[in-house]
Amino acid sequence: MPAVTGADRAVEQYYTALAATYWRRPPYAPRAVDRIVQASGRRPPVLVADVGAGTGHLTFDLLTRGCLVHAVEPNDAMRAVGMARIGPSDSVTWSAGTGERTGLTSGHYDLVTYGSSLDDTDRPRAIREAARILKPDGWLACAWNRRVLNDPLQAEVEALIRSRAPEYGHRRRSRDHARIIGESGFFHPPRRLQERLWHTVAICDWITAWRSHVPLQRRAGAAFDAIVDEIERLVRDRVSGDELAVPYATVGWLAPVRDLAR
Repeated sequence: MPAVTGADRAVEQYYTALAATYWRRPPYAPRAVDRIVQASGRRPPVLVADVGAGTGHLTFDLLTRGCLVHAVEPNDAMRAVGMARIGPSDSVTWSAGTGERTGLTSGHYDLVTYGSSLDDTDRPRAIREAARILKPDGWLACAWNRRVLNDPLQAEVEALIRSRAPEYGHRRRSRDHARIIGESGFFHPPRRLQERLWHTVAICDWITAWRSHVPLQRRAGAAFDAIVDEIERLVRDRVSGDELAVPYATVGWLAPVRDLAR
């Protein structure tokens, strides 16, 4: 077993602290999830390994589309929330594991998904692991939600954050993921995934979701709670009523595994 590093412990601590609010984060665009499932080319039930399943955001969406899902999540607190949210089901199995070492059977899955989780892995090793557990004609999918920043309010929120935490930004550019997948030798060139959605949410719930925002917490450090409080004041000043419509784009990549990876 590889040694546990300080970085591993930091990730564990972040997600343990944020597990209770993480499920408040926005859903993935329905059309994006449809495209992920359809990429397998199989009729339901599609057999999916959802790696870094967290509190079950993507897991739930896959289940509603008739998939059989093995949800792999290394963090005990996140996994417990996900299991409680989804409840008992013959269509989902949960286990502890990482992107680099899932503990799953080789050549078994139609689809391997990473919903906002590939960033927290050693990506070349995680991509190799995905190829190992996929069937010879299986697919890899990775996806993230991004706020659409040409919306005036979201532009203000972004400017506020960057004025307080200049290091803040999306941790890795999406095209970097595509490059690493393509250069791995295990997958054919990835195809772009991008679909929009408007997420209407109670302002209090949107702010709660910010309190589970790992990239911001990492960069803001001790100022994190104060920044989220400022975001709340800004939004309540700009929005009449208790609900907010937030534009998001679900972005990512879809790639079929190469037979030579066997």
